[in-house]
Amino acid sequence: MDEVLLRTLTPGVLAALVRRGADFASAEDAVQEALVEAFRTWPEAGAPRDPKGWLVTVAWRKFLDGARAESARRRREELVHEEPEPGPVPEADDTLRLYFLCAHPSLTPSSAVALTLRAVGGLTTRQIAQAYLVPEATMAQRISRAKRTVSTVRLDRPGDVATVLRVLYLVFNEGYGGDLDLAAEAIRLTRQLAAAVDHPEVAGLLALMLLHHARRAARTDPDGALVPLAEQDRGRWDTAAIAEGVAVLQSALARDRLGEYQAQAAIAALHADAPSAAETDWVQIVEWYDELARLTDSPVVRLNRAVAVGEADGPRAGLAALAEVAPSVPRHTAVSAHLHERDGDLATAARLYAEAARHAASPAERDHLFRQAARLNSRPGLQQ
Repeated sequence: MDEVLLRTLTPGVLAALVRRGADFASAEDAVQEALVEAFRTWPEAGAPRDPKGWLVTVAWRKFLDGARAESARRRREELVHEEPEPGPVPEADDTLRLYFLCAHPSLTPSSAVALTLRAVGGLTTRQIAQAYLVPEATMAQRISRAKRTVSTVRLDRPGDVATVLRVLYLVFNEGYGGDLDLAAEAIRLTRQLAAAVDHPEVAGLLALMLLHHARRAARTDPDGALVPLAEQDRGRWDTAAIAEGVAVLQSALARDRLGEYQAQAAIAALHADAPSAAETDWVQIVEWYDELARLTDSPVVRLNRAVAVGEADGPRAGLAALAEVAPSVPRHTAVSAHLHERDGDLATAARLYAEAARHAASPAERDHLFRQAARLNSRPGLQQ
């Protein structure tokens, strides 16, 4: 039984039912029933020659069976007569339509991510709940609410690719929990989107994901502690993923339609291209951060730019750039600690590392920052 094939086919099957007139919630239920039927019959009878056409036919019949149990019998009979003949089903347009539906602006970001993983990713509610480290019942309610919300949505206008990309980026940044690697799942879904729509920012996001994911193995030590980029063993980076990410990025940049994901990917590519931390082209990274700030006007971008300025022009210049960023921006204190340490003000750096640790977003980040504070406090002259 090829589970990967079924997961790949699921969004196209669901989109085909929606296009034929089924509401989203009923269509999703029907597709799940068709998948159960496939798991029941295919191992013995063998997979059909046209697996997607088989799934569409069975799911549509499941939908009609459910529709017959409702009150609008006349309309249901019309749907029966309108049933298309089984056969090849086009994929790209339907899949893209489904992306737009799951990333609809009426949904909250968390609901859009969960619905995308369920409807486009073909994941079970249990898998998604494990990835988010929440009870399965909680995730089931979240997905049900999202399905009810989009069931009344009509996609009669072109969808917003930027909204879809934001949802996929959220999936990628959710991290790793349970048995599901959300970063790898986000890459798979973004590849699927790239095959369905010709857009340089889709390619830019795919490149960014590949380049970041390539460093995953080196990000933690055997004990699970965070390893900063400058201290990572670059021999553990995935060179194949880096090469693919760079190639995808170069193709996107050649179209001369720069967007924020392409700019972020360019920064990641410069880090990946450096043989060592000392050989990083920080001057060019600062230039890309300037482009990114122009595109987004994001305080987080300006915060990261301050780090790059500190590497390119010295810690005093970095602190001057940091002074233009609001202290309320997440990780502001940690960046300040890093720049003060590089400037030789170890006492201030130690105090700021400890302060940043108390407001860290994750246990791993908190432990890393406390270790940094302890490292500096253990130096002669700084012990209290």
